[in-house]
Parts: sequence; structure tokens; C-alpha cells
Amino acid sequence: MLRSLFLAAAGSARLERLVESAPVSRGVVRRFVAGGGAEEALVTARELADDGLAVSLDHLGVVTGSLERAQAVRDEYVALLARLRATGLTPAAEVSVKLSALGQRLDEKVAFEHARAICAAAAEAGTTVTFDAEEHTTTDAVLETVLDLRRDFPSTGAVLQAQLRRTEGDCRELSTAGSRVRLCKGAYAEPESVAFPSPLDVDKSYVRCLNVLMSGAGYPMVATHDPRLIAIAEDRARWFDRSTGEYEFQMLHGVRPEEQARLAAGGHTVRVYLPYGTQWYGYLMRRLAESPAAVAFAAKAVSSRK
Repeated sequence: MLRSLFLAAAGSARLERLVESAPVSRGVVRRFVAGGGAEEALVTARELADDGLAVSLDHLGVVTGSLERAQAVRDEYVALLARLRATGLTPAAEVSVKLSALGQRLDEKVAFEHARAICAAAAEAGTTVTFDAEEHTTTDAVLETVLDLRRDFPSTGAVLQAQLRRTEGDCRELSTAGSRVRLCKGAYAEPESVAFPSPLDVDKSYVRCLNVLMSGAGYPMVATHDPRLIAIAEDRARWFDRSTGEYEFQMLHGVRPEEQARLAAGGHTVRVYLPYGTQWYGYLMRRLAESPAAVAFAAKAVSSRK
């Protein structure tokens, strides 16, 4: 029920205006978003790196409505990567990018060239790029782009959503040597024809996908806050004789920081997904829909303001 409500809220322009104008929203946003600009994000990234955590920075934005805006997003990432290198944050810090923000729905060729420019900047900076998953209608295009980019930038990461019925098969295809795959539950409202309808079915799919990735030749990136799935991932890694350097955990900024510290202290690579920017509303609603832990943090932030 909560998931459906938050996903519906993510698409409501009216609710977006109300939430953005509410004073309490600022406290909630600060828990999950590293400020409105790159300068603030770099400060937070440095704090996380000093605590022994890796980082994936995401410049928040909406689906690009113009090619001029898509170019501006490309330039933002290229400049960010140069800053990450200059401040010594690479290779611990990488970037996450949505192809829709690069204009994929307007001109796929232009979006690919923007993506390629970002990958080249990441290679120059000594780090990597992961291309985020979006609605199921874009899955084929995103994965095709990732595979094309890997010809010149083999460390380019892909993201797969366990909620989609196709994902176990995608995991098998992407479990090749050196393939970086982030597995998440999924944060978009999808029809039952393509996605599992119940949280239990999504969890079962997640475990099946974990088995494929952990038994394969790639580099699994386990993106979850679910304690049970984290324990299963650790178990599967042991079962398939993977060292802690042959996979990583990924969690959202502001969610379960104690667990992030625990895993890092145990020798695991823990990468914090660190978004920044002014277009935070849709991101926040999808994260609240995806993660019960995030809802708990948001509720605590709201109650602390009363």
C-alpha cells in the first residue's frame, strides 16, 4: 500500500509543489540528498570516503525535455569527474547516470555520444560510470547502450531491477568476466505483465538473480537495505568462494548508516549512492516507495520537527 502511494506521489506535480514548499521537507531531504550543487556533494563524498566508504554520485534531474538541457547534464558530469580527480576522490567515487537525462528519448545517437563523453571523462579521472535503470520500456535501450560503451570502456556498469520478470535472464547474459552489475529491487510503478506484483515475489526474484550473479564471472553490486537479503548475499558469496573484493554492497545515502559501517568494518566494499541537485522530489518518492528503512528515517525526521 505504501509503495503504491509513494509511486503515485512521484508523478504528481501538485503534490510536488506542496512537498517542496513544506518546511519539514528540508529536514527529510537533507537525510537523503547531498545538497543542491556539486560543491556540497563533494564535501559529503569526502566525509564518506574518510569513513572508508565508496561513493556513486548522481546529479538529479527530470527526463530531459531539450537537447540543450541534455548537453548541460553531460557537461555537469564531465566537470564533476574532473573535480573528483582533482580532490583525490577517485577511484573510490564513481558516477551514476540516467540516459533519459542525456536526451535518450529525444535522440538516441546524441544521448549515446553524451554517455560516451562521460565515460571518457571517468576513464581520464581513473573511475567508472554506472547507467541507472528506469522504466521497463527503456530497459533494452539502456542495456544495449551499456554493451556498446563497454567496447571501449569495459568497466561501465549496468543496473537491473529484480521486480522485472525478465531480470533473471538479463543477469545470465550480463554475468561475463569484468561485468559490473548493480542489482536493486526496483523503484518504478510497473504493470503486472512485466513485473512481479508482490514484495515477496520481488524478494524471491532478487535471490534468484543473486545466485546467477554470484555464480557468474562478473562483479555483483548488491543494492539493498534489506537485512535478510544482505545476509543471503554474504552467504551466497561464501558458497561461491567470492572474496570481499569480488563484489560490493550499495546503499542509499542516509539509510542504515550503522549497517554501512558494519559491513565496511568487516572488509566489504560499501558504496553509498549519493544524489545531489534541486530536482530531488521524484527521486525521494521512489526511494521511499522502494525502501521501508527510508520510510522509517523520513518518519523520524518529520516527528523530530513537531
